[in-house]
Amino acid sequence: MVQTQISLPSVRRPVRRLLLGVSASAAAFAALCAGPAAAATGAPPPVRDEDRAGDHLTVTVRHAGPGNDGTFELYCHPRAGTHPNARGACGALDRSTRWGRDTFAPVPEDAVCTMQYGGPATAHVTGTWAGRPVDATYDRRDGCQIGRWDRLVPLLPDLGTAAPGRR
Repeated sequence: MVQTQISLPSVRRPVRRLLLGVSASAAAFAALCAGPAAAATGAPPPVRDEDRAGDHLTVTVRHAGPGNDGTFELYCHPRAGTHPNARGACGALDRSTRWGRDTFAPVPEDAVCTMQYGGPATAHVTGTWAGRPVDATYDRRDGCQIGRWDRLVPLLPDLGTAAPGRR
């Protein structure tokens, strides 16, 4: 009886090439299919410079205390308006803007929030940011809502509960 010995490296190379070819083909197929399908999932496209030209928000704040209440206009790119801290507000918004995420998204309904009360302050933000319409309301009725508010300081007034370094 004759025994044939096969060296493992000679078998591994063809199998590795086959697997690499299959994974490359699958990736190419997925990329072809993802074009229109990705748009259908609701994920927004990346923000382009031409989207920034229309950044204009109206911020209405109520029950936040003297000097904080009012309606303010904010333009970014270029910065202008009646907002008391346009530079800081535009900077906070720029830092919060991420591809595929809504800067002004509400707290998820299934979020577990601390039962703390941050006061009666409310805010309503409308307009256009990064080429997308904005219509968001804010309050401070629990820990999640306070955190959501504080992430947009100084677009919204700092009411004393902002994270260190944000005041």
